[in-house]
Amino acid sequence: MPNPWTGKGNPYSRQEVRERLQSSLDQQKAIIAAGAGTGISAKFIEKGGADLLIIYNSGRFRMAGHGSTAGLMAYGDANAVAMDIGEFEVLPVVEDIPVICGVHGSDPRRRMWHHLLKVREMGFSGVNNFPTHCIVDGHFRAVLEETGMGFDKEVEMVRLASKMDLFSIVYVAQPEEARQMAQVGADALIAHVGTTVGGSVGVVEASCSMAEAIERTQQILQAGRQVNPDIFVLTHGGPVNTPEDVQEILSQTEAQGFVGASSLERMGVEASLTDLTRRFKAIPLTNKKK
Repeated sequence: MPNPWTGKGNPYSRQEVRERLQSSLDQQKAIIAAGAGTGISAKFIEKGGADLLIIYNSGRFRMAGHGSTAGLMAYGDANAVAMDIGEFEVLPVVEDIPVICGVHGSDPRRRMWHHLLKVREMGFSGVNNFPTHCIVDGHFRAVLEETGMGFDKEVEMVRLASKMDLFSIVYVAQPEEARQMAQVGADALIAHVGTTVGGSVGVVEASCSMAEAIERTQQILQAGRQVNPDIFVLTHGGPVNTPEDVQEILSQTEAQGFVGASSLERMGVEASLTDLTRRFKAIPLTNKKK
């Protein structure tokens, strides 16, 4: 159903987004969701045929030349940045693709139900839990949980979003997190296996192997589907970077697609700008001298 005010595009209802994703699967095509930190990225990712766009605060850092992990740090208001990118850069330039808003669910300064109302009013068609504390571990993760800024706040945000008819596609790093999100109505899980490798600011030592990524993705998928057999499951991060990597992990798990942020937006810009600049710089000066 098109937007009743504009006749096209966002916002879509939760069911409409689900139907679009199912349509890709029915055509034997993987679901591809992409992070966008700028309007021009969003415009041309849509032209490439992605199924969803996700707006993260990390996209702004990523496209400013910094690692995506900056989005987890206290370098700005994550919720305000995602709303800003959506309002002024992405939503005005896309035509048809559903746009999902990254929401920092554990932000203690916000009444989350009120923030989600603004997300819906802005024209987003759903939510994603980023920044997410599911990728924080060890002592600091324990501190976050004990002091009221844990993963459970992200689960609560998704519960509220589901009641508001917002589509939800959520990061989880462990099977138990997948179960929790499925229980509160998440529409799609993203099996997060670590920070993306490669490029100028990707990780190497902090990543897992492809074999580990395959195993973790399938464990997360099985846990989520024990609760909701119809939940969509996508893969993300770690060694899953190129189309060939995605093909490998999809062929060895029951995952239905891929979420690319660094691997789609940052890698594409890094490679294309470097190569294009080199081609310009290789032009010899052959003009005739007077």
